[in-house]
Order: sequence, then structure tokens, then C-alpha cells
Amino acid sequence: MRFFIWCLISTVVGLLPINVSADRIKDLTQVAGVRSNQLIGYGLVVGLNGTGDGGSVPFTGQSLRSVLGKLGVNVDGVQSDFDVAGVQAGAITPDNVAAVMVTAELPPFAKPGQNIDVNVSTIGGAESLRGGTLVLTRLQGVDGNVYALAQGSLTSTGVEVNAAGDQIIIGVPTSGRIPNGATVERMVDSPFTKSDFIVLNVKAGDFTTAKAITDGINRQFGGGTARSIDGVSIAVTAPKDVSDRVSFLSMIENLEVTPGDPAAKVVVNSRTGTVVISRNVKVTAAAVTHGPITVTISATNEVSQANPFADQGQTVEFQNADIEVQEPANKMFLFQPGVDLREIVDAVNEVGATPSSLIAILEALKSSGSLRADLVVI
Repeated sequence: MRFFIWCLISTVVGLLPINVSADRIKDLTQVAGVRSNQLIGYGLVVGLNGTGDGGSVPFTGQSLRSVLGKLGVNVDGVQSDFDVAGVQAGAITPDNVAAVMVTAELPPFAKPGQNIDVNVSTIGGAESLRGGTLVLTRLQGVDGNVYALAQGSLTSTGVEVNAAGDQIIIGVPTSGRIPNGATVERMVDSPFTKSDFIVLNVKAGDFTTAKAITDGINRQFGGGTARSIDGVSIAVTAPKDVSDRVSFLSMIENLEVTPGDPAAKVVVNSRTGTVVISRNVKVTAAAVTHGPITVTISATNEVSQANPFADQGQTVEFQNADIEVQEPANKMFLFQPGVDLREIVDAVNEVGATPSSLIAILEALKSSGSLRADLVVI
């Protein structure tokens, strides 16, 4: 009997309408203070097949001298009783060594001993990092503390080939990546466990979305659990016990709410001709006509000579130009008040406007005040 009731409940729940426009709070917000941190370091990549900095970058030799000195190798003076005094490290021309910048992203709550990926890029004259190995490098935060140590073989997919004056470059050979190439050595303090509240920040600030999230949390956990601070931040009263706080936040993240509609916006990429129009774009009454004027200029070179047996005169070269202007007869289309996205697209397609023409039309509509949307040009 219980099994039958359970099956009946499952069937009824499965037949209930689902709000397809609802999103998880996890996808709409991020927890304040729970963020990644950027790390940076300077190091050397060795083992290159003649594609290193060579003698063109002085600090590569200085860095190599410093590394060898720390390993007990004397490169600043006389090497032995049989060497000539005055041998200097400035004579080092490491063709198989490159100076690089190493960057990484330290995830939130990363613990000592965990591994993170690192990116390596040349800063000197190296042509390729293919086949190189990064020497032990300290990765620092903006506070100057060392949070990770990086070392390992690079993965570089770029290839550069030079032969007989021709050059072929595939990818970016001057940068590479080391998966799990750095070991975390220090934790970053997090305010997650130090406050009575958990603050959720809406990724796309919106008062409607902030209110929807607040109402959804209070509906699930009781009134007063969450309160909106502004259009971005929502303060949520959380348990003091760390384990309970993690479980509580996990339940909040999986709650589904219906966010507010985004502001009407038209995004234009002038370089590629891409135009993205959001769903809420409206246009007031306006009449539009658009068409390019084609100007064709053709030039011919001619020569003028004096008459035969003339006492005076000279040969003169001159150029004749023929200018032709063509203006096609374009249709004019009328936007009725409050037309939506589909009508805008249909009207523009009807006159056969190209993406560049569409951009010009949208800019003109915005200038005239007929376009009820933000026009963003990137």
C-alpha cells in the first residue's frame, strides 16, 4: 500500500508544470568573500632547443647566474686554479633558456598540498617554449606572500618554422601551460566562517532578481532569514557551526527562483558585424530608409602631341577621370509604436539590409530617440 501511494505521489509530481524560466540561486549569485586570487611569479624555462633568449636579453643571464649560485655553482669568478681570472657571468649566452612570467589562479578554500594549473609566457626574445621545463618558481599574491611553488614540463601546442626566408606559425609557441604544475603552500583567510551572515551578491545586479531571491529563501526557511541590502547584495542569517553552515548554503544554492527580465539592450560588434538584440527591445514610431551610394571613379591616361611639322608644341601626358554615382531605389519601412524584436528583424530583412546596414539603422534609431534600449558598441 505504501509503495502504491509513493508511486502515485511520484506520478502526480511528475505531471506538475515546471517553470522552465526558473534558475538556481547558485547560477544567479556568488558568495561574498568566496573568490579566487591571482598569483604571479618570475622564472626560467630550460631545455629549449636553441629557441631561448640567447644573449639578446641581459636579465636572463643574470637570473641564470643567480639560480646557479644558489645551487653552489660559482660563475662569478675564477672557476679553478687552471682558469683565467676574471671570467664573468655576463659572457653567458643561454640559447636554451628563456625568462618567463608564470601566472596562476588560487581557488577559494585551496589547502596546502593541493595542485593548481599554471600558465607560462615569455618576456624576452625566446622564439618557442616547446619542450622546455620550468625551474622552481615562487608564485606570490598582491600582498607579496608566497602562496604556491611551480615547476614542471610545459605543454606548448604552438609551432614556428623558418626556412629559406619563409615563416609558418601555428598557435602561440611563446606560451605554455603546466597542468597541476604548482603546489599550494599557504591558505588564504576567508570570511565565510567569521560572520553571522552569508552575503549573496547577484552577478547581474537587478532589484527584481534580488527581491525574488530574498522571497525564495524566506519562503523556504522562514521569514526574516534573508533581507535585501540593495540591488546586488542579500544578507542571509546562517548557522554558526561550520558544518551546518555548509549544509545550509548547499540548500540555498539549489533553490530555484525566477529572475527579473534584463534591461533592454542592443550589443553591436562593429568589427565582425555581429548584432545581438535582447528580447525586451522596443521601438517607437519611426520611418527608416537606408541604402548605400556607390561612387565609381575610372581614370585613363592619355597623351597630347603637337601637330606634325609644327614650329612649336610639346608632348603632354594627362589623365581623364570619369565619375559615376549610383544610388539604388531603396524601400522605406515604417515602425509602428511598440514593435518588438521579431518585427524589427522582419522589417530589416525585408529590405535586404546587411549587418553593417543594420548597425547604421540601429545607431540612427538610438540617436533619434526611437530605440527604447541601451546601445552598446564593442
